[in-house]
Amino acid sequence: MAINIVIGDLVDKNIEMAERKGIGHPDTICDYVTEQISIELSKYYLKEFGAIMHHNVDKALLIGGQSKPAYKGGKIIKPISLIIAGRGTHQVRDKIIPVEEIAVETAKKWLRKNIRHLDVSRDVQITSKIRPGSTDLVELFNRFGKGEIPLANDTSFGAGFYPTTFLQDSIIKIEELLNAQSTKNIFPFIGEDIKVMGVKDHSKNYFTIAIAMIDKYIADLNDYVSKIKQLKEFVLTTLLLTDTTIYINTADNYLHESIYLTVTGTSAESGDDGQVGRGNRINGLITPYYPMSLEATAGKNPVSHIGKIYNYFAMDLSRAIVKNNFADEALVFIVSQIGKPINEPQLMHFKLKNIRVDKEQIEDLAKEKLIGLNKYWKRIINV
Repeated sequence: MAINIVIGDLVDKNIEMAERKGIGHPDTICDYVTEQISIELSKYYLKEFGAIMHHNVDKALLIGGQSKPAYKGGKIIKPISLIIAGRGTHQVRDKIIPVEEIAVETAKKWLRKNIRHLDVSRDVQITSKIRPGSTDLVELFNRFGKGEIPLANDTSFGAGFYPTTFLQDSIIKIEELLNAQSTKNIFPFIGEDIKVMGVKDHSKNYFTIAIAMIDKYIADLNDYVSKIKQLKEFVLTTLLLTDTTIYINTADNYLHESIYLTVTGTSAESGDDGQVGRGNRINGLITPYYPMSLEATAGKNPVSHIGKIYNYFAMDLSRAIVKNNFADEALVFIVSQIGKPINEPQLMHFKLKNIRVDKEQIEDLAKEKLIGLNKYWKRIINV
């Protein structure tokens, strides 16, 4: 068997790989659900108490169900299980906060909105196990409620880069195109569980796409094969991709009629599990050739958990450096110490290409951005 082996140096940019897990992927579901729960809790706390209370709802496990797909429509045999865990403020003075109810209802609402063929009332079992936070972390958090600079509730780092590459941009465009409502109107057989792996090999780009096809729109094997061919042509012509090869559902075996059929449009229906933090980083990509943190940002509080804040901040700062024409490319790394003010990181490290200004201007930009870090939570939860 021929294996493509490439040996290059550390600055070789002719080779690259990156990945994106679409909105219906089990890992992405866990990320989006927990992040939405954090947002809803934050808004509830703000409305009731004027400040966000301590919470970290950054643990979720999706246990795949069982299904029996079939041409023209199959059925779910065993429901998906979604277990949500974390820490949250359940009581402020005499007021009890319905944390578990908010979590479950938020999860149901998100699933109904985004996985269109999933019957949430029947095909998903949601369990919330959000407990009160530890005393020391709550105390670190309380500084925010007093109007002071929050103290970091973890020792961790964030990483970001800008600009993105052609391969990375194309991966996002492919997934967003296939999951767009306008595309679903044309091709209703496309499920939400779409995964795109991109590989750049010198001047050629290869994209391997996994698409959960919805069985009730597929008449037979020939129909399935025809629809896969339609999708290949649609992606290539719509995005005007040149020097590009696209593969779709490469695990299919037409001879044995083993194909990627689903009832609901997500592999979660039949044994594929999911977990927070195993999917896309905050830029929507998994980028082994470019810096990224393995920190699970989804569900962490947006006020003092630097495992979330610093990853957003590093990405935004790298973009600002390039947009201000200070450099052509920027990699930003930032690390905290637990208990220290969030705007006083232990280290900020920039790796820049073609610096065009005095380094003091870049330092001034970083310091200016850090000053506003105590208000950064507004950008994260969009208030």
